Amino acid sequence: MQELDDIALLRKYVEQNSEEAFATLVSRHINKVYSVALRQTNNSHSAEEITQAVFVILATKANQLKRHPMLSGWLYQTARLTAVTFIRSEIRRGHREQEAYMQTILNETAPDVWPRVAPLLDAAMGHLNDADRHALVLRFFDGKSLNEVGAAMGLNEEAAKKRVTRAVEKLQKFFFKHGVDSSAAALTESISVHSVQTAPVALAKTITAVALTKGATASTSTLTLIKGALKLMAWTKIKTIGVGVGVAILLAGGTTTVVVKKITAEPAIDESFWKPDSSVLQKAPPVLIIRPAKAGSGGSGITLSDGRAMELNASLSRLLSVAYGVPESRMVLPDNLPTNHFDLMLTLHDHQKEALQSEIKKRFGLVGRIETRDADILTLKIKDANATGLTKSIGGAGNSFSSSSSTRSVSTSGTLPPEVAAKLGVRSGGSGDQMTMNNLTMAAFAKILEQRLNQHVSDQTGTTNRFNVKLNVQAQPGESAQDAFKRSVLEQLGLELAPGNEPVEMLVVQKVK
Repeated sequence: MQELDDIALLRKYVEQNSEEAFATLVSRHINKVYSVALRQTNNSHSAEEITQAVFVILATKANQLKRHPMLSGWLYQTARLTAVTFIRSEIRRGHREQEAYMQTILNETAPDVWPRVAPLLDAAMGHLNDADRHALVLRFFDGKSLNEVGAAMGLNEEAAKKRVTRAVEKLQKFFFKHGVDSSAAALTESISVHSVQTAPVALAKTITAVALTKGATASTSTLTLIKGALKLMAWTKIKTIGVGVGVAILLAGGTTTVVVKKITAEPAIDESFWKPDSSVLQKAPPVLIIRPAKAGSGGSGITLSDGRAMELNASLSRLLSVAYGVPESRMVLPDNLPTNHFDLMLTLHDHQKEALQSEIKKRFGLVGRIETRDADILTLKIKDANATGLTKSIGGAGNSFSSSSSTRSVSTSGTLPPEVAAKLGVRSGGSGDQMTMNNLTMAAFAKILEQRLNQHVSDQTGTTNRFNVKLNVQAQPGESAQDAFKRSVLEQLGLELAPGNEPVEMLVVQKVK
């Protein structure tokens, strides 16, 4: 007997109230949905709750979806958005983002590409258009042949192959921009082998029972998750049908304040939102605001890993740094750049960088492009392997941080999560810093040094070991903060920061009007 396809099963469930048909859908797609949730949360219990929410949403929307051309792709996207909703609601989200980001750094030397790809895969898939995402879900997540992919999408086998190949190339470019350089073949093999994991045996039965009640027996937390996911799904749908990033640019009557109006009927932005704190960014409605700075001297800022950001009293070069994800130390700026300072609130849920780049172009006539240029750098080398402040770590892959600083004005460049930068005293303005970092690679430490010194630092230590770092910086009379930091790194850690010159990827900013 020929196996019913997804839409036939869904119609059978809707029209005949067939529990068997729905149970078949659950068993067919549960591993894929569970894997998406597990990748994003790294917690099996959270993944199970997200998976349950996804299938409750499927049961609730079944009548609308019974004519959907690609249910598998819809389930993948729903799983991704539900996981995003779950992560945003977690109180400890910022802590998990730090660990996920730093784990990516620590895995940079891993021989297998999957540990570096896994934290980025679902975000990369989210940047694809529907057709490309459907093709990859069918090919690699569902294990369909190219002929089957083509049949499902109304294409012949050759067209399906081209579609899949182009989509993989788009993923490859996304990963490269995020520091993962891999061939298309290696990427394809890695995703094929690792992208879907087996869900717990009893989970399918539990999910089916709850979903068939349309969530009536679900827990309060699951119902809250479902409500949030449906809201995000609706907002995402609005964005993709012609509203651009889902907002309309408004110029506040006669002033220079630029506001991107929210779609949802959430409260308007008031001064209580203007605080560089992750919890504030979580609550703010989706807006893009650039206004003349209202803060006093000294800037502060925060950028979450999902792209939302806030900057107070920021220079224009700082806004460019946020927009292009490039440290200010790697910028070539035009002459006569405006010296005004601005406050930025960027809480759009997607395509934040593109929206900010577009707004900077409209407002200031500035665009940037990446070029490789010879640049003055600092080379990080081991001078004294027996320095007391640097000890080889014997722990696992985890890492921890703590620091204190006499005065601190945190402003991150996008290469480190803001919470990590804040804990490490990155770019602090005081004469004293105390920093403790555990289980850190030299490559990761070089990136921290780059932010602290505002100059590109090239790791030339030649070691892939992980270290515990303790550093206490106190400037001597007449010594600059940067010189004090370099001296302390040499004396306490045995690491030399020597001047050098090498090709570096730079953001070249030019005026277009």
